[in-house]
Amino acid sequence: MVAAAGGATVAGATMAGCGSSSSHAPASAITPSRPNLDGVPPDGVALLAIPSDQIRQAVGSLDDIARELLQRTKVPGMAIAVVHHDQVVYAKGFGVRTAETVQKVDADTVFQLASLSKSLGSTVVAGVVGDKLSWDDPIVKYLPTFSTANPYVTQNVTIADMFSHRSGLPDHAGDLLEDMGYSRAQILDRLQYYPLASFRDTYAYTNFGVTAAAVAAATAVGSAWEDLAQSVLYTPLRMSSTSSKYADYVNSPNHASTHVLENGTWVAKFKRNADQQSPAGGASSSVNDMAKWMRLQLAEGRFEGKQVIPADSLLETHIPHVTSVPATTFVARSASYGLGLDVTIDPSARIQIKHSGGFDLGAATSFTLLPSESLGIVTLTNGAPIGLPESVNSTFLDLVIAGRVTRDWLKANTPSFAALLKNPSILAGKEPPSNPAPALPEPAYLGTFTSRLYGPATVTAGPAGPVLGLGPAGQRFPLTHSDGNIFSMMPTGENAVGIAAVTFAAGPDGQVTSVTVEHLNGETPPTASLGTFTKS
Repeated sequence: MVAAAGGATVAGATMAGCGSSSSHAPASAITPSRPNLDGVPPDGVALLAIPSDQIRQAVGSLDDIARELLQRTKVPGMAIAVVHHDQVVYAKGFGVRTAETVQKVDADTVFQLASLSKSLGSTVVAGVVGDKLSWDDPIVKYLPTFSTANPYVTQNVTIADMFSHRSGLPDHAGDLLEDMGYSRAQILDRLQYYPLASFRDTYAYTNFGVTAAAVAAATAVGSAWEDLAQSVLYTPLRMSSTSSKYADYVNSPNHASTHVLENGTWVAKFKRNADQQSPAGGASSSVNDMAKWMRLQLAEGRFEGKQVIPADSLLETHIPHVTSVPATTFVARSASYGLGLDVTIDPSARIQIKHSGGFDLGAATSFTLLPSESLGIVTLTNGAPIGLPESVNSTFLDLVIAGRVTRDWLKANTPSFAALLKNPSILAGKEPPSNPAPALPEPAYLGTFTSRLYGPATVTAGPAGPVLGLGPAGQRFPLTHSDGNIFSMMPTGENAVGIAAVTFAAGPDGQVTSVTVEHLNGETPPTASLGTFTKS
């Protein structure tokens, strides 16, 4: 999921030496302080114990919570698991795997995890941190050709920097390249063209930053990422339904299809292959398997008596590394990001470790750990993000902590999720002009154009007007005239939110010199103009 931009404070202390992108302290100089995970807040006053009966009653309410929220949202299917004191105390499925069938969801149904993959991924890296690898190792130590727009950042950005989204790369850098069909290697290579914000001083959520770090870690130990995840985590925990490969998800006989909401009805319309960003968004799993992972997290890396992941390297993932959401008032709580995990303080002063995931093409997931109570909940769904899994988890935790539901969480969550789908296009929601300025003769628009980030674009003649070709496979988008040199197109892919403008620029002689594809400017500052293609 998209996360709000954060500031420069980590665990209550300003990150010294990180105020600009040209002069920085080494990673070791900004190691954040460790949070207290034993149920005692920083002032040393013990938290009030949560009665065990209260937790049991909350677990007993989950059937009703799930059925009510599923009925209200009409999402086809969902599965939930809860662990407490190293025991799975709840694991159940609801609804159907695909809206067009009656195949039921159960606790072994495989869902795409989306960004919960980051939390699994940081656990995998924690498993190999040691003699061969450090969280503070620079990416270039293992990927020598990796580059960013700033030479200093290139040489110093670490695995931890990328897993905590503090590299300076812009929000979701690389995602549109994925939509265009570029490979993982091509996307990682093109990260060098993004302008950077202040290094280690800025939070911006990047799937391909995490992917670069994970690939570097796997390379350090001589493995492909997908194989490393299997050998370090999935096999030792007997997570037999879990994989970091899309093919394993679609080939599972018990998998949940992805669904989007169209005209009030959930439909299984799209497929979402996230192999390019597998460490950040490409894993799939069941709640039975995710329960094993939550047990390991809450047991400091142990699983069924064996230390599977070193405790110290796993704890590093739980430490706040950057402020992800700054406090806006004296009473508002800020939020932090660890390594592939959100780290927050809830109203009862307990630390919560959590993360959400979502594919706009049809999946939404969320987990929350309450380490002081050795308690965790995970909810997986097969509908596009509308706040359902987060609402399940928050309602449950209300009952756990407060003994009552404090608010209608679905109603509270709906606006923020709806905002993610707002189309910023200059054409969105507008009727075409009744008296548009005429376009140039069609041949004036034809030709080949180039962007240093997005590569070549072609404009060719089509049966109904110009056609824009983008990406390595030459994806074709018919252009519809809007006004003067402005045309419209309908983007496709995970990040598509509707109509986008395509604007041609012409010189005084009427010759077209460039074309700007509006939605391709969305993941960089507008001043970067990386969505502008210059005629070759």
